[in-house]
Amino acid sequence: MPDPRAELRGALGAARAWLDEWVEEGLETRLDPPTPARAQPLPSQPPPERPRPAPAAGQLAIGDEGPLWPPEPSLEQVREALGECTRCGLCEGRTQIVFGDGNPEADLMFVGEGPGEQEDLRGIPFCGRAGELLTRMIEGGLEIQRSSVYICNIVKCRPPRNRTPLTDEVSACRRFLDGQIDAVRPRAIVALGKPATSLLLGRDVAISRVRGQWHDYRGIPVMPTFHPAFILRQYTAENRRLVWEDLKAALTRSNS
Repeated sequence: MPDPRAELRGALGAARAWLDEWVEEGLETRLDPPTPARAQPLPSQPPPERPRPAPAAGQLAIGDEGPLWPPEPSLEQVREALGECTRCGLCEGRTQIVFGDGNPEADLMFVGEGPGEQEDLRGIPFCGRAGELLTRMIEGGLEIQRSSVYICNIVKCRPPRNRTPLTDEVSACRRFLDGQIDAVRPRAIVALGKPATSLLLGRDVAISRVRGQWHDYRGIPVMPTFHPAFILRQYTAENRRLVWEDLKAALTRSNS
């Protein structure tokens, strides 16, 4: 007869692997009470749109005709066009806009998800615990100065409780991320984590399945890897080794 204890250990192992995959994809490990279902609009009725604050004077809203900057902009021109942005609801809870940091002519660019608490307070991307780890990866691992690369996020304002940015928030900021990429013109981009990778690849991805493989965004090679915040949660020798391999490959590509 099958050993029931062995079967139980197998089931627990499968459940742990499933939970680890959830954590890796950015889901919370706690179990929140279910949210009551909301009534769905009839098929003939369009879903209500989330109201957005009107752009400040002199700003163009996303989708308006007319370029916001020249074909080959500077970072200063992109930042000026962004202004004190009110294009999505994230503006209501921010302390300040977190635009970007580093060399405006960097060969290697890092793109993350969004500012956290320390980033929101200081106005610098990746300056909290995850940022400290990223700096060690760049300076201690790749043996280059953090100031020699360019670092930014998909969205420029902190999402509440550091949640994943919503679709309309990403849409409002995407044009400015593209402007930063056009201004810096990096030779390679490192996408940090699932949200940044999904945006640049144009589809929802599992970061564990696409990391370490070269992709392309508007003609620029993209290397997806784990977000430093994930490494802090899952600080294993294997995860550190995988990220180290990804960053080495990206540095080599940016120098070619």
